[in-house]
Amino acid sequence: MTIRRTALMTLLAAGTLKLTPAPLPAQPHLNPVVDLLQARKPVFGLYAPANRRARPGGPAVPADSMKSPAQLAREALGATTSDYVFDGTMEGNFDAGFATFAPFADGIFAAGMLEAGTPKRLKAPLFVKTPGIAADVPLAQKRIIQQLEQGVSGIVFVDVESASELEAGIAAMRFVSNGGVRPNNAHGSAPARWGMTDGQYHQAADVWPLNPRGELVNFAIVESKEGIAKVREIAQVKGIGVLFPGAGTLRGVYSTTNADGQRVFDEKAWEGAIQQVLAACKEFNVPCGYPAGEADIEERMRQGFSVFVIGWGEPGFRAVAKGRAKAGR
Repeated sequence: MTIRRTALMTLLAAGTLKLTPAPLPAQPHLNPVVDLLQARKPVFGLYAPANRRARPGGPAVPADSMKSPAQLAREALGATTSDYVFDGTMEGNFDAGFATFAPFADGIFAAGMLEAGTPKRLKAPLFVKTPGIAADVPLAQKRIIQQLEQGVSGIVFVDVESASELEAGIAAMRFVSNGGVRPNNAHGSAPARWGMTDGQYHQAADVWPLNPRGELVNFAIVESKEGIAKVREIAQVKGIGVLFPGAGTLRGVYSTTNADGQRVFDEKAWEGAIQQVLAACKEFNVPCGYPAGEADIEERMRQGFSVFVIGWGEPGFRAVAKGRAKAGR
């Protein structure tokens, strides 16, 4: 026996040398977006496909061109380069939007959203917009819970103008047993859709990053001058997942009508607002999102945006491809 080995055996016997076991590899999340966010990798989501709508005063859309919710769901799940599916139909009219979304959610889980194997994974988790919170907080929270019961993995809060609004939204995403306001028995169809028992779902359905093993993520969109003014407060809310500037809505906010009745867009102020959101994200280490397209996704990635929601269709598919190539994904 060598002197070195003898000394080691002596230290072990004396209890003075402690060996720390190697950390176990992290278990992948059911929601792959969480793993991407934790790894600080860019995330790319596509709007859910939808039937074409008739324009006011225009010709009706032919009935034979309309797709069923199940067909649209299969189409959405077929976009294999998308990290998540984004549905915005419930922002304006929740009841009408939910009536459209519910059969779509049925269809996308029936089409194979839950991948086989161990551990279980969702191919493209559902992220949904929910209407503004401030006007009626209890109603807003009730709606968020209703969306979660459909098996969604992400809630997108629109027009956030204060930290308290975002805190109320996050509380609706958490069960009472976790300090939130979601009733402990408010599971709905979600456990079965996630391939879990009620008990397993109850443990998993918590908010990341508040709970490192949580499977739920929120996006907060700032899209008003009031929200921009408080963006640093909003970025510091515990439990925020991703912070977005609402670039489309902000174009209207930073547009005025001149004496000739023409709309004048203040691009400098608009871009300044977007950069204020990005600066808050960087200051408080929050992933920053952007509604990018094919023309600007690479530039926005260069600036530091890392989570994207992109329109459905060929230009959107090309935007995702460009983004993934730039990210090395």
